[in-house]
Amino acid sequence: MEENKKRMTTNQGIPVDNDQASITTDKQHMTLLSDTHLVEKLAHFDRERIPERVVHAKGAGAHGYFEVTNDVTQYTRAAFLSKVGKKTEVFARFSTVGGGRGSADSARDPRGFAVKFYTEDGNYDMVGNNTPVFFIRDAIKFPDFIHTQKKNPQSNLDDADAFWDFMSLTPESVHQATILFSDRGTPASYRNMHGFTSHAYMWYNEKGEHFWIKLHFKTDQGIKNLTREEATALAGTDPDHATRDLFEAIEKKDYPSWSVYVQVMKPEEAERYGFDAFDVTKTWSQKDYPLIPVGKMVLDKNPANYFSEVEQAAFSPGNLVPGVAISPDKMLQGRVFSYPDTHRHRLGTNFDMLPINAPKAQVNTYQRDGAMNMHSYTGPNYYPNSFDGATPDKKYAAPPVDTAGIAARHEYVLSDADYVQAGVLYGQVLSDYDRKNLVGNIVAHLGNAQKRIQLRQTAIFYKANEDYGTQVAKGIGLDIEEVKKLAAMSHEDRVKATAK
Repeated sequence: MEENKKRMTTNQGIPVDNDQASITTDKQHMTLLSDTHLVEKLAHFDRERIPERVVHAKGAGAHGYFEVTNDVTQYTRAAFLSKVGKKTEVFARFSTVGGGRGSADSARDPRGFAVKFYTEDGNYDMVGNNTPVFFIRDAIKFPDFIHTQKKNPQSNLDDADAFWDFMSLTPESVHQATILFSDRGTPASYRNMHGFTSHAYMWYNEKGEHFWIKLHFKTDQGIKNLTREEATALAGTDPDHATRDLFEAIEKKDYPSWSVYVQVMKPEEAERYGFDAFDVTKTWSQKDYPLIPVGKMVLDKNPANYFSEVEQAAFSPGNLVPGVAISPDKMLQGRVFSYPDTHRHRLGTNFDMLPINAPKAQVNTYQRDGAMNMHSYTGPNYYPNSFDGATPDKKYAAPPVDTAGIAARHEYVLSDADYVQAGVLYGQVLSDYDRKNLVGNIVAHLGNAQKRIQLRQTAIFYKANEDYGTQVAKGIGLDIEEVKKLAAMSHEDRVKATAK
């Protein structure tokens, strides 16, 4: 071998003499277990695949930076937002939600929009979607909801009955369902969609004052969507079109960017808002809480290795730096547990030591050992100690929040407020073209469900907006008088009237 060529080795760096022939007996070849190079190759190959994400399995990502463009220090003490012009390294991952890693990028599905900020105070993760709301508002419903978006457990086929049965039994979903079945449910690319925290979070400043906020990442490339027909065609001709689009745009230095804004609500305003300000199925009116510019995110570097950086990237809405904290949002609080828990299952207990997840800030913790530990710890492994170990600092505490009250399974009382924003979206925001496509998309999907489920769901659309329900009923061929009758009922009576 020439000196300037790379020498092949095992995973332990031991030189390999031959990579084309196993060690065997001479005649009647019998492979020997003592061929450690062969065993290592086969054993590693068997383990090349880690469990795919239960949700957000299909995705693409890129590196870049976030730059502060406006002063928001009156609202937050977060160091990475401390001055105009400050830049922070980021890694962003975009994804579909329901499908597996082999699914099509053009599927009708919310899109994950996750950004990891490598700040001087540790990693801050913005883990959102391309929609400002979600289907449900309590994390206890999440496993059931996701089951309805996956394959039928018997046939392993998509199940319109399960999808719409759950939706129609959970009317709070109508706002997100309306967005999903509009053309925004099939973005043309990851570069042509917005991103949202969806949840409210707390920002708090140096004075200890706190505010409730929602972040908006507005694409500078402009919104561009696919029609149902275009999305179906792409699924067959280029199922990785969004992954390809992001990678190729960055390769040719057409760097995508997003302008970042924040909505800010004072604590006393949340107490008297027209509905629960922490209900993730609803948005805050931008008339009441206008968008305040914060900064700009630019993605300018592709991953060197997809598996190491995109597939092993692990985000959590609980990764919050000083200046940011969670809110009294039941769905968010469930996610704060679930995300790191699934990473420990999928990647291992030390997932946060992988290069893509490791913070740039110094880590001082008393957590030890576990599989694939990459730290060489010295000193004590307990606290308190008298050996000059790391100590907590109260100055980093978030402001206290009053949570006095009765601990119980408090249920949201379904009200007309759950239908209002979906009705406004249909009647006042969408264009005639968008409404036509929305109805067509719903009819094409809901039309595959049982008639009793069609009636129940269409009645919910009718409660949101009479024309909305009427057009869906007409498209499916339902008796509009029967839909009106169901819409006039309480939710409980409507469920009984459409029971199997």
